[in-house]
Amino acid sequence: MRENPLVLHVLGARPNFVKAAPVVRALGELGVRQGIIHTGQHYDALMSDVFFADLGLPEPLANLGVGSGSHARQTAALLVGLEEVVLAQNPDLVVVYGDVNSTLAAILVCAKLGVPTAHVEAGLRSFDRGMPEEVNRIVTDSLSDLLFATSPDALSHLAAEGVPAGKVHLVGNPMIDSLFAALPSLDPAPVAERLGLTGRYAVATLHRPANVDSPEAAKELVDAVLEVSRLVPVVVPIHPRGRTRLAEAGLVDGPTVKVVDPLGYVDFLSLVRGAALVVTDSGGVQEETTMLGVPCLTVRPNTERPITVTHGTNRLVTPALLPAAAEKALADGAATPAGELPVLWDGEAGPRIARVIAAWLKGDNLSPASQGRRAE
Repeated sequence: MRENPLVLHVLGARPNFVKAAPVVRALGELGVRQGIIHTGQHYDALMSDVFFADLGLPEPLANLGVGSGSHARQTAALLVGLEEVVLAQNPDLVVVYGDVNSTLAAILVCAKLGVPTAHVEAGLRSFDRGMPEEVNRIVTDSLSDLLFATSPDALSHLAAEGVPAGKVHLVGNPMIDSLFAALPSLDPAPVAERLGLTGRYAVATLHRPANVDSPEAAKELVDAVLEVSRLVPVVVPIHPRGRTRLAEAGLVDGPTVKVVDPLGYVDFLSLVRGAALVVTDSGGVQEETTMLGVPCLTVRPNTERPITVTHGTNRLVTPALLPAAAEKALADGAATPAGELPVLWDGEAGPRIARVIAAWLKGDNLSPASQGRRAE
């Protein structure tokens, strides 16, 4: 390993920024040289720049600006752009986060170039390969040199797939680190006032392909959300993905539905903190509502984060069942996690990850496979 090794973090979407911030901060405190590559998978200012500011992330070394597109087109653009950056920067380790296309592309580029990689949030599985994210998770974990798991079930999944135990580290959830750090700033009142909300309200985030890509699925989901809005006003920060489809299905701004642009990290979590109910198909929101004790209804048949159901405030529902489930959640009032919070959700995941990476960079506990993949 070089005397002053370089770690690159590849970030492509909002959840990546939230997971990376505690790791970047902790590595900086250990004196590790590092840089961020922003792929631009989320491409407007509210989807990226605000998150950099809210989370205290440094300016990226490069922004590839790939934007949206089909999985093939987006991944192809990412492969070309990331290869150029990795060759130019010559990193000693590339850290990827979550399960977006940027994560998959970075892992493939580094595998071909012989650059070691680490995956934060390894081992999560929905066991539904119809989800593009599930394919990304499986491929990323199979090629990573260091795998950082957020929950004990992830360890079991990786073991079942034959990942050597020496590569895997149970570190906790860095998204919770960011949430802990933000808690003092999370005040629902100013955001609610700005949006014209008085009294109870719900928040909905909807963007999964299975929910929004077909007109039929989008219509079923929108009809269910409109039913919920008869019980309580619903604020819907709309992700660029699916915006047109949801609008065509009838999700438009009105007296009981507030359709708004995507919110920054602090504003969004402030809104969630004050919500009587959250409806989502996002993975990270399931975790954040568990931590905040907000009732969450996830409109999906499965989740790669089952710990949010067994230990948290989350419940899986179909669109058909959503209105009744929302009525019950609103009647029950504030939720509480089922017992203690998940193991290692203590705000210290970033430092744990940083310590493992720092030791790895010094050559401690390297697996034979990792040692042989990069020439000095």
